[in-house]
Amino acid sequence: QVQLVESGGGLVQAGGSLRLSCAASGRDFRFSTMGWYRQAPGKQRELVATIMGDITKYADSVKGRFSISRLNAKNTFYLQMNSLRPEDTAVYYCNCNTFQGGLGPFDYWGQGTQVTVSS
Repeated sequence: QVQLVESGGGLVQAGGSLRLSCAASGRDFRFSTMGWYRQAPGKQRELVATIMGDITKYADSVKGRFSISRLNAKNTFYLQMNSLRPEDTAVYYCNCNTFQGGLGPFDYWGQGTQVTVSS
């Protein structure tokens, strides 16, 4: 059973930084696409960044400010967020997109962690 547990959210002033962590368990994640999504109040959930192997992708709104990384030895994934803006305020979710037994892809989600950026 895949489990994803986020941590590292909080309240920060505009221009500040936060690092989110996602502790993953339940399978070998080396061949899965891991990602961070966010959902602001009244808005749809949106992609922030993904990583598959060494390939990373970012939403245009966070390019140059956020960085996604992984530590395979610990099955842990990170989102380093710099130069935060009030519009980055949202609940951030860790996501695993993967195939199992030749079926899928399947999506797994963490419980989310709140990030609030004050102006």
